[in-house]
Amino acid sequence: MKDKFTGKDIELLNKKRGLKLLLSKDKVNIARALRYMRYENRLKQLQEELIKLQKWVKKNNEKIVFVYEGRDAAGKGGAIRRVTEHLNPREFKVVALPKPTDEERGQWYFQRYTNLLPRKGTMIFFDRSWYNRAIVEPVNKFCTQEEYEIFMNQVNDYERMITESGIRLIKLYFSISKNEQEKRFKDIIESPIKKWKFSAIDQKALELWEDYTDYKDNMFLKTNTSIAPWKIIRANKKTKARIEAIEYILGKIPYENKDLNIIKPVDYDV
Repeated sequence: MKDKFTGKDIELLNKKRGLKLLLSKDKVNIARALRYMRYENRLKQLQEELIKLQKWVKKNNEKIVFVYEGRDAAGKGGAIRRVTEHLNPREFKVVALPKPTDEERGQWYFQRYTNLLPRKGTMIFFDRSWYNRAIVEPVNKFCTQEEYEIFMNQVNDYERMITESGIRLIKLYFSISKNEQEKRFKDIIESPIKKWKFSAIDQKALELWEDYTDYKDNMFLKTNTSIAPWKIIRANKKTKARIEAIEYILGKIPYENKDLNIIKPVDYDV
C-alpha cells in the first residue's frame, strides 16, 4: 500500500464512516480503513445498478436464476446478501434447500429445483443448487455412482430447457484455497454467533479436499457450456469477490439505462 494519500483518499477517511473505521481497532490502520471505504463506496455504486436491473426484470417480465456454488466457507451467502441487500424482497427469493425428504428422493432429481424456478418478473438466487449432485453428494457418498452419472448426462439438457423457456441462467463458482478454508472454519468455530454454520460435512471438507477438487474439475469440464457458462470468482478476499460477482452479473444482463462507467470492472485491492 502506498505511503502517500491523495486528496480523494483524505476526503473518504474524513467522513463519519471513515473515522469510525480508523478508530475501530486499538491500533490505527489507515490503509485498512481506506481499503474498506473504497469497497463500501464501490458496493453502493453497484447496488444502485442492481436496483435498475430489478426494475427492468419486473417491467419486461424477465426471469433470472442465479446459481452460487463453491467450497464450504467460500462466502456464497455473504455475496448473495450484498446483491439483494437493497432489492425489493417481493420480487426475488433466496433458496438454500435442506437435504431432500424421502418423498423428494423418489422424484426426478431436478424436480424440486424446477418447482422453484422464477415466475415472470422475478429472480431466484440458489445458495447451492442442483450442482450438489456434481460435487457434494458424490464426495460424501450421498448418492450412488449411477445417480451421479445420470445427473451429469442430464444437467446440460436441463439447463438448455431452462434457457429455451426464457429463463436467464447465471452460474458463479466461488473458489478459495485450502489454507483459507481452514482459516475460515476456525473463525466460524470460535464465533458464538457463527458456529451453528459448521456442519458435519464441513468437518470432512479439508480431509476430502482432493476429492472435491477432482469432482469440481469434472463439473467444469462437462458443464461449462456456451448456453450456461461458469464464472469462477477468486474468493480468498471476500470483499473483492463480492464486487467481482456483482460486476459480472451487471455485465451479463442487458437491463435498461446501464451506466457503463459504473459497471466497468475496477482493479483495486480491497
